[in-house]
Amino acid sequence: MQRRTVLVRFIQGIHALMAATLAFVVGGAVVAPSFTRRPRAWLPAAVLTDLEEGTPKQIAVEVKRADGATEAIDRRVVYVVRSGDSVRVLDSTCTHLGCRTRFDAESRRIECPCHGGMYDAAGRVIGGPPPSPLQTLPARIEDGRVFVEI
Repeated sequence: MQRRTVLVRFIQGIHALMAATLAFVVGGAVVAPSFTRRPRAWLPAAVLTDLEEGTPKQIAVEVKRADGATEAIDRRVVYVVRSGDSVRVLDSTCTHLGCRTRFDAESRRIECPCHGGMYDAAGRVIGGPPPSPLQTLPARIEDGRVFVEI
C-alpha cells in the first residue's frame, strides 16, 4: 500500500469516528426524553360541596416538578363538573390549537377565545374548529374532596 492511501484511510476513519460520536450524542438527546416518565400524581382540586350540579368550575391545580436543583410549580387549569355524587374533570386546553378555554355562565358553554371553538359542559364539541372533545382526566373523590391525576 502506498503511504498516501494509508493516510487517506486513516483520516476517513477519524471522520467516521467523529460522525458516529456526533450521531450518538445528538440521537441520545433526541430519543432520551421519550424514555423518561414524568411521575403522575393525585392532586387536590376541589371540595365536592363547593361544586354546582352540571356547571363546570374552573380550577388551577399546582403541579410541582424538579427544575435542576430547585422545584418549580406549574399551574394547570381544569374544569370540575359535578354530576350527583360523581365528578368529571376536563382539561381546559382547546383541542384545536392548544389555547386556554373559559366557561361562559350565560351561554353555559366552554369557549375558546382564539378561534371560536365551543364545547358543552361535558366537554363535547358543539361548534367551531376543534377536532375532538376536551380531554377527560382521571378523578376520584375521597372524604368529600375531589382529586385529579396529573
